[in-house]
Amino acid sequence: MGYCKYLLGQWGQGTVVLSPRDLSKEQIEKFSKEIRVLRRSKVIFDPQLYLPHSEHPKLSAHDYWPANYSTGVFWQGRQLKDLLEKLVTLNEKIGSFEFILPGLLTSKVDEDWLAIQEAVLEKAREMEPGVPLISTIALESSAVTQEQVAKLIERAEQWNADGYYLVCEHPKGEYLVAEPMWIANILDLAAGLRLSGSRVILGYCNHQMLVVAAAKVNAICSGTFMNVRSFPSSKFRPADDEAVVQRSVWFYCPKSLSEYKVPFLDVAHTLGCLQDMRPDLKFGSYANRLFLGPQPTTVGFSEQDSFRHYLNSLHIQTAEIEKATFEATLCNLETVFSDAERILNDLHSCNIRGQKRDFREALDANRAALSILTSTRGPILKRQWSALP
Repeated sequence: MGYCKYLLGQWGQGTVVLSPRDLSKEQIEKFSKEIRVLRRSKVIFDPQLYLPHSEHPKLSAHDYWPANYSTGVFWQGRQLKDLLEKLVTLNEKIGSFEFILPGLLTSKVDEDWLAIQEAVLEKAREMEPGVPLISTIALESSAVTQEQVAKLIERAEQWNADGYYLVCEHPKGEYLVAEPMWIANILDLAAGLRLSGSRVILGYCNHQMLVVAAAKVNAICSGTFMNVRSFPSSKFRPADDEAVVQRSVWFYCPKSLSEYKVPFLDVAHTLGCLQDMRPDLKFGSYANRLFLGPQPTTVGFSEQDSFRHYLNSLHIQTAEIEKATFEATLCNLETVFSDAERILNDLHSCNIRGQKRDFREALDANRAALSILTSTRGPILKRQWSALP
């Protein structure tokens, strides 16, 4: 919460996605007021009903959470109406400017799941909440296939939702995804929904998702720890409740699109290549102390510095990545990737790597996915780019 208030105050605008898994009802109401008094700042609420049968203790403590959930019955009658009525009331109370509808996490885009999606949207329309309706599309990695994405896009064209909130589980729990077809399918899904005239927001993102600018996605959502920069379904199961782990402080290098533990910056300092990793001035001063002369592990670069720097850098990169045309956006992405590749090659030659947060393999996956998007949807994106809302 502190990061949100601080950074939105610095930026002069922004939107916070409120998480009932991490906040009590009282915290949600209090915090929403604190955000909305900031200049040009808004809140939206993600009900996180991805796994309603899981009985997560923090989620099930909220008033709207189903007490006796049964998949076959719940989405067909009074229980769905009760759920939406409670969510409408909560959204009104916190001043949410859009209504993110509840959506089940699915491993397969089948008729049962599609029927639930349609039932939620239809019932929400009947209630006329007075704000745009944003349908949640929550997919396990096994559902992010070419065939299932195509089926989903075809059906979604009939829904005419005001927008979509995409939550997509990474394959094999990867932080940075090295599977090009997963990226390509996310791009295709996002582009298909955008071309239908709806807004698209991607939840649980890290900097790899800068690539969705090529699908003209409206926004990506990110946060501090890894479990809000990618979507782990385990986060919404009881067994995942806050294990104690040894945390490392990471530095995000916007030039290489990679993150590094601070001891690896000591190596770069010793080998004389640390300044190659220094962020441009536009990225602010949060990480400056790492590059002022002393060995980086001695300067007190804190977790707070790390998170502020990461989120501020991503804020700047998202603002710069999309251009006036599809072709110009692709060209800009390739420039970003080429610059990252050059720096990564130099750093790797000195054995300076970001371990699981190194962008080398993700770079190849992103490029391959963009090639597929250009081949399949490039012509229509070129024609309709400026008309997309």
